[in-house]
Amino acid sequence: MTSSRVRSDASAVRRRRVGRVMTYSFLVVLAVVYIFPFVIAVVTSFKTEPDATANPLALVPRPPTTSAFHELHHGQDFPLWVQNSVIVALSVTFLRVFLDSLAGYALARLRFRGRAAAFATIVAVMAVPGVVLLIPKFLIIRQLGIYDTYYGMIVPLLVDAAGVFIMKNFFESIPISVEESARIDGASLFRIYWSIVLPMARPALVTLFILSFQGSWNELGHFIISTQSASLTTLTKGVAQLASGQLGSGTRYPLKLAASTLMTIPVAVLFFIFQRRIMNASAGAVKE
Repeated sequence: MTSSRVRSDASAVRRRRVGRVMTYSFLVVLAVVYIFPFVIAVVTSFKTEPDATANPLALVPRPPTTSAFHELHHGQDFPLWVQNSVIVALSVTFLRVFLDSLAGYALARLRFRGRAAAFATIVAVMAVPGVVLLIPKFLIIRQLGIYDTYYGMIVPLLVDAAGVFIMKNFFESIPISVEESARIDGASLFRIYWSIVLPMARPALVTLFILSFQGSWNELGHFIISTQSASLTTLTKGVAQLASGQLGSGTRYPLKLAASTLMTIPVAVLFFIFQRRIMNASAGAVKE
């Protein structure tokens, strides 16, 4: 009886071990498949033009060079693209976090006519593909007279349906008793939101900050329909023009991939700094 149980336990341990090995092997293969194109992009940005053309998948540049980065900064408008992207991304990120949290708090706490319909509309907007809204956005921007300006690039991106949805759900997880105590002490509605509820929603705010920065930094379609001046070209638009060959002839693989590599750095750094907080977006909400 004892020996059969020992054999059964040993067999169960072996099955769990085999299952664990298979799972990790699958995850490793999946990670390699996912990461390999990015590794190729980084390595190719340090290759010479002939080496990149002759050995596009080689993982070692022969010889390694930084000429692509030098040409990018001196032969293209790359610094201007970075400047425009930084201005737009930071403006959109901070204002979107504020406005989305404000709208989320209103939908979570205020009782007004049409509240359910407003929330249903926001959820419906999340289901609409962004490309469908490009032409209506273009027409509205032209009608408002903000086409080909920073206002036209920033204002339409200030509110995000997904951000309002995230903030509303998080605010609803915070006990209303905290706000009632402050209201008894004479705090105004905005003071309660700003000084009491918003600090408690820090995990959701960090998540929304990262998603907003990533979305506005990587945005392309909106910038195509809202600007035409070269002086307002952002990184995504400039790199797209570079990749399509509009800014020069030849393959120019190292130059194109050097631009894409530099473009990913801010988002990657932001994610790695705050990755624990973005994965724990529900942490910090006080339960009753």
